[in-house]
Amino acid sequence: MTDREKIASPDYIEILSDYAQPEGLERPVQDYVFQRIDADLGIAYINSKEVNPSDIRNITYRAVPKAYGLMQIQPGETASFDPTPLLKSGILQVQGDPLNLTGRGVVIGFIDTGIRYEDEVFRNADGSTRILGIWDQNINDGLVPEGLLYGTEYRQDVIDAALSSENPRAIVPSYDEIGHGTAMASVAAGSPISAGLRFTGAAPEADIAVVKLRQIKPYLREFYMLPEGVPAYAETDIIAAVKYLESFAISLVRPLVICIGLGTNMGDHEGHSILSGYLNTIATRRSRAVVLCGGNEGDSAHHYVGYADEGMAETTDNVEIRVDVGEEGFTAELWGSIPATHAISIKSPGGETTDRVDFKARDTREFSFIYTRTRVRVDHVLVEQGSGEELIFFRFYNPSPGVWTIQVTSTGGKYQQDGNFHIWLPITDFLKGETYFLRPSPYTTITEPGNTREVITTTAYRDSNNSFFGESGRGFTRLGNIKPELCTPGVNIGTVLGSRTGSSMSAALLAGICAQFMQWAVVEGNRLWVESRELKNYLIRGAVRNPGISYPSREWGDHGIIVSSIEKLNVTK
Repeated sequence: MTDREKIASPDYIEILSDYAQPEGLERPVQDYVFQRIDADLGIAYINSKEVNPSDIRNITYRAVPKAYGLMQIQPGETASFDPTPLLKSGILQVQGDPLNLTGRGVVIGFIDTGIRYEDEVFRNADGSTRILGIWDQNINDGLVPEGLLYGTEYRQDVIDAALSSENPRAIVPSYDEIGHGTAMASVAAGSPISAGLRFTGAAPEADIAVVKLRQIKPYLREFYMLPEGVPAYAETDIIAAVKYLESFAISLVRPLVICIGLGTNMGDHEGHSILSGYLNTIATRRSRAVVLCGGNEGDSAHHYVGYADEGMAETTDNVEIRVDVGEEGFTAELWGSIPATHAISIKSPGGETTDRVDFKARDTREFSFIYTRTRVRVDHVLVEQGSGEELIFFRFYNPSPGVWTIQVTSTGGKYQQDGNFHIWLPITDFLKGETYFLRPSPYTTITEPGNTREVITTTAYRDSNNSFFGESGRGFTRLGNIKPELCTPGVNIGTVLGSRTGSSMSAALLAGICAQFMQWAVVEGNRLWVESRELKNYLIRGAVRNPGISYPSREWGDHGIIVSSIEKLNVTK
């Protein structure tokens, strides 16, 4: 079996690793493939005969790929194009004289569900493609991208050949079945359509690079108890996609904006994952910007926060989770804050209660409930490798419907303004039914990797009345660091597929804004050394603020961003 076949095979599990030999394993493995990503980062694909997929819970938490979902709520209400979000954001104003900022000379890279490359919004006036390359991770019978070991790359010349043929998909078979990636790319970089639909993206002259992610492997879908058929993508594939997009900036010596419209509730919500670390590395390079969405979990009731009682040595919280009929299984993650430690007991809807468990440094317990078919497995790590914090990971198998209670006892901590411990349920798409906390907190609901320090994260608002979009994730991070930076329109945003809603649309709009700025700063030579940190501060300075809101805001962002507007920066040619 070739390396490419091994990576594609469901019989090879994926582990994130700092070194060539996969870390966190009890013994060295022989049958594996190692994909180098960066100097100190790689992905190991290991034969499951050497490491059973059911045993991956024994591997270091951060080395197991997390599952990410699409951050779109639903298709919008209209099929016609409405330019209001672009006007409210100052995008259309700077596309024209005197600045003429259209993203010219900038590459925008999308990591998503692919792109419908045949659509005219992704073409030049002569019919040729504006897409520099498509890496389809699902197709394994064509040319592999340089530096990567799987999938097939279709470069610009091949796409042009396909567009000139009678059957384009016979030459470039990559296609976006879901449409999410196509919608995002059109919002950020779609060209005006001359015939029929009136349309333009934020940066209509930017070049485009695309990664079509493959679906998460079955063993990870089972491990995280994800519903069948729901789009889900592995952290490993997203990291490899970032590497692919970075190659365009390096080889072409061009500014690059990476746009990711994915999110997860897995992780410490402080930006300490391996993906976050890699994004930080990219975002701090010259002529780079990484734009992420804040997710759509603000009103989902999937976050709980517990506080210590001032002056008390021990505090107990009864965390109630309402589990829907038909929920076959779900996970939950409890993240504590040092120096406190946490003990738990679990009560079923029928009143059956487990003994209190005080965990050791690393421990695993499994509880079976006599009067139901439910099992609950609890994995505990006192000092999680990436964050240094305590992690308790719950898996509920065949939970009976009703109200489950996790009694959490905190010892040795003191009151912290941002909470002494937090628990997150999976994102909405990763739950089969209406399962939620009875006493939730809408804050600290920005999905990962949106809490990554050096990237630009946006939440969403409704531009029709300048109100915050309730479903949008809200800051701050778990330890109180300021996220998001910006808030951009995200409701009924015009795409080539009709209007769409969700924070991923906000991220796409912001990515186009960043491409406009990169044209002014780098391509036109006004700020040659700009990267994500400088760019986000320029946009903050050009923001519109509501005088009735206190800033920084958990909803509207750092220093009170309501609308991102390059026009307000008073930049000149």
